[in-house]
Amino acid sequence: MAGKLPAMAHVSFPMLLLSLAAGALAVAGFAPFEWWPLPIFSLALLFALLVRITSSRAGFLIGFTWGLGFFLTGVSWVFVSLSVYGGMTTWLAALATFLFCAVLALFPAAVGALQARWRIAPALRLLLLMPLLWGVTEWVRGWLFTGFPWLGIGYSQVPFSPLAGYAPLIGVYGVSFLLAAIAALLAWGVTTRGPITKRIWALVAIATLGVGGQLLRGIHWTVPDGVPTTVALLQGNVPQDMKWQPEKTRATLESYARMAAASPAQLIVLPETALPLFESDLPDFYRDGLIALGQKNGGDVLTGLPTGSPQGAYYNSVISLGSAPSQRYHKVHLVPFGEFIPLKAVWGWVIEVLHIPLSDFARGTPDQRPLAIGGQRVAANICYEDAFGEEIIRQLPEASVLVNVSNLAWFGDSFAPWQHTQMSQMRALETGRMMLRATNTGVTAIIDAQGHVLASLPLFQPGSLSGTIQGYAGSTPYVRWGNRPVLVLWGILGIGLLITGLRRQP
Repeated sequence: MAGKLPAMAHVSFPMLLLSLAAGALAVAGFAPFEWWPLPIFSLALLFALLVRITSSRAGFLIGFTWGLGFFLTGVSWVFVSLSVYGGMTTWLAALATFLFCAVLALFPAAVGALQARWRIAPALRLLLLMPLLWGVTEWVRGWLFTGFPWLGIGYSQVPFSPLAGYAPLIGVYGVSFLLAAIAALLAWGVTTRGPITKRIWALVAIATLGVGGQLLRGIHWTVPDGVPTTVALLQGNVPQDMKWQPEKTRATLESYARMAAASPAQLIVLPETALPLFESDLPDFYRDGLIALGQKNGGDVLTGLPTGSPQGAYYNSVISLGSAPSQRYHKVHLVPFGEFIPLKAVWGWVIEVLHIPLSDFARGTPDQRPLAIGGQRVAANICYEDAFGEEIIRQLPEASVLVNVSNLAWFGDSFAPWQHTQMSQMRALETGRMMLRATNTGVTAIIDAQGHVLASLPLFQPGSLSGTIQGYAGSTPYVRWGNRPVLVLWGILGIGLLITGLRRQP
């Protein structure tokens, strides 16, 4: 058994180096590479290192180095955003990126430290406690300080892994927990001593989870609703450093007007803040032209632009033009330091350093309902919002289709557009709805209700992606219950492990 291996109170440099490399390697499991088994093996290696650790400090260091390798590799695009488009000097952007990743690395570090303090049998610590702590820390990372759920380990399983079949039931955090459980079983099979039957049972458990997920992939939790709708998703490819320059506004408006006019689609979608001026400043002839186009096509044009007033409250919004009256959605989940400045008295100087336009948006209300446009009931979400599955389901089951509008030009030619698309694929799986993505520089894509990308545009090229979509009705278990079943399960496991640990106290 794992508990018969020599316990360790200290950690060696080779162990830390191995942990760092394992964390970096796990990123290849995510888009654009999608080598989905790698995160499982990476976590298995981390857990195998941790199971022998009896010191919280040593466990913290191993988890922290794994996290540094993971986040420095996976969210390296933060440096691009800060240095190239945010105006930071190279050294300051590098320091800020490192510190940001170091903070994120505290979550896997917490797994390493806490598991070492829990006085239970090593087998229980490996097979139950580590997956539990991993799931809980990912969930906490998803909401603490407004949340940063990016690179939740469960996203790596979309859309090809058998574990993706569990997404409509338990969401991304549940998939992360199952992935961690499989990693723990692998680590146990490698580190355990004794009869080979123990390893066989580990393989049987892994196979059962895999087969179960594959069978679940064959279940259609939602049903087609209504007639299909023709769509066109516009990708303007406006460079971020030119987007808000007044002299470029006319060219941007004309470019989107030409692309829209060339499409006969019932639903034409423009990206986040595609029109770089306030709604009140939109020329009447331009607005009337888009309304006429939507009506001619028997549908609507949905475009992103700021609404409200720069002298008062203003919102990051999408508005519909076509069928009367115009409908709108205001972004609810804003990005700290990008769309609002938390604790302005402390952090107000960041506005001057980063040169971010419109950095003090107001929040929309959480109870906004789907937009009845283009023959569909559209659950609109803007950019970063589709990283939060529990927020997307607020508009369901009423919505028939999901639409995300984004501007990822801030992150250049990095992993960010692909990773963001993978999160949209998870939202499609969780909800049993198609997802449309209209972005400024990519990835503009049509995603089916099983999480597969049906069509997409190349990055950093202007274009229009045309297709036909089907609305869906009904609810997946995740739409009905959200994260609650997983949280209840974790609570039961946590109480059981706590009681077990207390009984082992001298």
